[in-house]
Amino acid sequence: MIGANGAGKSTLLKTICGILHPTSGQVATSGNIVPLLELGAGFDPELPVIENILLYGVLLGSSRKAMLEKVTSVLQFAELQEYGSVPVKVLSSGMAARLGFAIATDVQPDILILDEVLSIGDEHFKQKCRRRIDQFWRDNVTVIVVSHELEFIRQSCNRAIWLDGGRVAFDGEARETTSRYLRSIEREAMETIARLR
Repeated sequence: MIGANGAGKSTLLKTICGILHPTSGQVATSGNIVPLLELGAGFDPELPVIENILLYGVLLGSSRKAMLEKVTSVLQFAELQEYGSVPVKVLSSGMAARLGFAIATDVQPDILILDEVLSIGDEHFKQKCRRRIDQFWRDNVTVIVVSHELEFIRQSCNRAIWLDGGRVAFDGEARETTSRYLRSIEREAMETIARLR
């Protein structure tokens, strides 16, 4: 999903997750939805990283026993092996973001919802995230991504929705959607320049 800031992308994701209720119409989903909407949401900053892995995993629908078995893989993916006993509040925002992504993508969702999380971390970690998302797509998991990284949308998504002012401006093949969106931005820029002359 693409669009300018304030276009309604995050609101739509929150509606799909059941956090917000639609003012009209309805949203129907099937399966285990795992949202990663706000990095760090669901963490208790006072608890150690390992306890937060267990807590967040349970909040996402896994059992504590299942999450205990995943602690090592989550820490490894997030590259936080040395931080297991450290309170989350000590982590940098980037480290907390890596932890949130690692947990959310290790609980085997049916529907994974990612809001602007592909911009977290350095390029090495971004590539790890993209490989994990690619694996979800190969496993036929539904992945809904909001991103301003149009090249990622073009290369990785087969369908994209462009939101503008809370409405669908275009829904179609990812390359066509991103092209229309970019043409719209260029047109607006040219109109602004013309008005200033």
